[in-house]
Amino acid sequence: MREDGVVIIAGAGGVGREALDACLAAGVAVTGFVDDALAGGTVRGLPVTGPDQVEPSAYLVGVASPAIRRQLVARLEQQGCSPETVVHPRAIVGPETTLGEGCLVLGGAHVSSSIAIGRHCQVHYNATVGHDAVLRDFVTVYPGANVSGSVTLEQDVTVGSGAIVLQGLTVGAGAFVGAGAVVTRDVPPGTVVVGSPARALHPRS
Repeated sequence: MREDGVVIIAGAGGVGREALDACLAAGVAVTGFVDDALAGGTVRGLPVTGPDQVEPSAYLVGVASPAIRRQLVARLEQQGCSPETVVHPRAIVGPETTLGEGCLVLGGAHVSSSIAIGRHCQVHYNATVGHDAVLRDFVTVYPGANVSGSVTLEQDVTVGSGAIVLQGLTVGAGAFVGAGAVVTRDVPPGTVVVGSPARALHPRS
């Protein structure tokens, strides 16, 4: 975190407000939100500007979609902004675990030991990530999901609320694990899987 402990939050929707909660709990001052749709207004008393109007500053993306998160990161970094990582103080992050720049870990999350987490990943409230897992860039783990030990989530993967990925499996880049699904085998890239055991629904476009 920068010495001044001040960030802007990209995204003023639900996850953006949860990111604000995490910042406030962690003692990180937030000066405003960045959001195309809400630019010119206020959210929780903070001003909202467009991504192309911000001054260089530290930022945290509070948007669940990996694709939109990527777009916002590119636009903000063109403006000279730099990513920051925020961990809610009621989250647990184990020893020998590394968090890439721009990560967000919400309250109640339990990220175990010896985990490698890439850039701009999100672990939402009450989700768990087991020992020796690898989360590539722009992964999202939704509330209450359970990613077991030694799992690899490739870039842009989303694990839905309450889903379970069993130990040692790999979920391919851009795949989406539906809410409540139980993943018992590797998931190919770009695939949506649902149910228990999880089955492919259709390729993602």
